[in-house]
Amino acid sequence: MSTTPTEPTQSDASAEPAAPPQSPAAATVPSASLTPAGAPAELALSLYDSAARAVVPLAPTATPGLVTIYLCGATVQGSPHIGHMRSGIAFDVLRRWLERSGQEVRLIRNVTDIDDKILTKSAAAQPPEPWWAWAQRFEREFDAAYRALGVVAPTYEPRATGHIPEMIDLVQRLLDAGHAYIGESGNVYYDVRSLPGYGSLTNQRLEDLATTEDESQLDDDVEADKRDPRDFALWKAAKPTEPADAAWDAPWGRGRPGWHLECSAMSRRYLGETFDIHGGGIDLRFPHHENEQAQSHGAGWGFARHWVHNAWVTIKGEKMSKSLGNSLVVAELLKRYDAAVLRLALGTVHHRSTVEFSEETLADAEALWERLSGAILRAYELTGSQPDDAAAGSHEATPHPVDAPAEQVRARALPTEFTAAMDEDLNLAGAMAVVHATLKALNVTLAKAEAGPSADQREAVIGLALDLRSQLDVLGLDPLAEPWRTGVLDGLGSSQGGAAMETLDRLIQHDLDERAQARAAKDWPRADALRDKLTQAGVVVEDSPSGARWHLA
Repeated sequence: MSTTPTEPTQSDASAEPAAPPQSPAAATVPSASLTPAGAPAELALSLYDSAARAVVPLAPTATPGLVTIYLCGATVQGSPHIGHMRSGIAFDVLRRWLERSGQEVRLIRNVTDIDDKILTKSAAAQPPEPWWAWAQRFEREFDAAYRALGVVAPTYEPRATGHIPEMIDLVQRLLDAGHAYIGESGNVYYDVRSLPGYGSLTNQRLEDLATTEDESQLDDDVEADKRDPRDFALWKAAKPTEPADAAWDAPWGRGRPGWHLECSAMSRRYLGETFDIHGGGIDLRFPHHENEQAQSHGAGWGFARHWVHNAWVTIKGEKMSKSLGNSLVVAELLKRYDAAVLRLALGTVHHRSTVEFSEETLADAEALWERLSGAILRAYELTGSQPDDAAAGSHEATPHPVDAPAEQVRARALPTEFTAAMDEDLNLAGAMAVVHATLKALNVTLAKAEAGPSADQREAVIGLALDLRSQLDVLGLDPLAEPWRTGVLDGLGSSQGGAAMETLDRLIQHDLDERAQARAAKDWPRADALRDKLTQAGVVVEDSPSGARWHLA
């Protein structure tokens, strides 16, 4: 998978993050002497803080053992694409690692279900749709995409329209504090000159800023009554051209919230005046996150103690965006690729590195997923019920040793190299080096055991398979956990899909038997030709001491 260093935003070149950590020179396989999973005496995780522009220790202060995170979620104006999923997966890995480190995580991911783009697109649809129905449709699509890619649901997922009272209260608080003013048309603006620290998040001076608003968020009416072009909208007055139900009553006039207001109001509602981590895509740092911080600091709140941003997805070197016309909708990609492959392609690259999305990237991810899930499947087959099991002949099912429940998998020891890598700014390159080492050890042990496993070899396979599952669980890619489990276990021999797969198995087995005969007769051209025939048909053949195995590519 191709990665490039995180790029700075156009307005924030001086805030470019340091290069993410690289993989260690070597990684070892888990052993009994390694640090066990569970709650550490002290949280060891350090993260790159976009405000501090340095890797700093994460030190939650509100409640011991609790980490609070606010993540900017979707503006549900259209179908989710892989760029949207990049953020969801990156912070899902962070959450999983915090929980694996013994922390409780309270993660809030908002839904922006009212804004200019939603109103415009719903009105332009053929036939036109109510704005709220438009937003609900795409909110459901986002939910389906997150679930398909194994992103754990947030603790709470509040909608902007459900928190209008909190936003009105915040606007009034800013008006009372002298940080906001009411324009001639009834719009309410934040006065950026009223806050001495404005620009500190993105390391910009106020005098260098032409405007604090993304042009796509503005129209001429909102611009007209600003005192300063850099001021931004807190409240937008109702317009006769917009739906009557897209506005709410407020002391200064009927209208709706500006783009930034909801996040300040909802983070306080669910996490308090100060919380541990604010996350989102790097493109949101300015103006969105800068303006969120200004609102909350103007209200007298501490707001985010740490800022963590993920890099974007690029296609052929260009930032993936709808304006470039090269965005890839998740639902369409899932028709062509396994969801686990998409998750692996997006979620095993350092969160501050750009993901170069391409057919080659997906092919690499597909091959790696096949190796990872295939090794677990081989271990599953090899270590199932044995003839001499104590439960043989009984009516009670024997628990499968490789198919352990999630809590047992997460209780296993993790290699110190894996833990150290994850604690150093979620160094996924280092963590994946350990995963690859564990996979190699498992494959070597499987090759020895498949000829007829001894008790020791069987136990070694079980241990290494569980170690691999344990490491992959941190990345949301445990092959025997949901949502991947069914697809992986469908690869068990002729059970891959009922009668049709049984027929396919017989056909393929005929070629494998003929190939085995050719190999026994040292007719290598014939054996190679048969293997090539199967490969061209999408069948992967793996040789082992106990014979050839096959699975679909």
